[in-house]
Amino acid sequence: METAAITADVRSQADDIFSSRCAACHGDQGRGNGPAAANLKPKPIDFHSRKWQKSVSDERIAHAIIYGGKSVGLSAEMAANPDLEDEPAVVAALVERIRRYGK
Repeated sequence: METAAITADVRSQADDIFSSRCAACHGDQGRGNGPAAANLKPKPIDFHSRKWQKSVSDERIAHAIIYGGKSVGLSAEMAANPDLEDEPAVVAALVERIRRYGK
């Protein structure tokens, strides 16, 4: 993953993106229990899972965010975010947020 400066503004953008695009399935707190998760198979990942956190690289998380779940062998239900391909700092801030859930 390209190293990018994560500023307060970028973190704010990432928070907005998480709320508008990710929370429906992953939940506001990243537990995989968002309102749209009930009918999904497989269930969205619980970002609090230490086992999952240890099993995945930052690069793989970033790839899933940009290119969708199917691109990393996960659910095709996880939409791609191609508009973030040229926003490495925002993607890095999203990865940072996901990593915080595992602490």
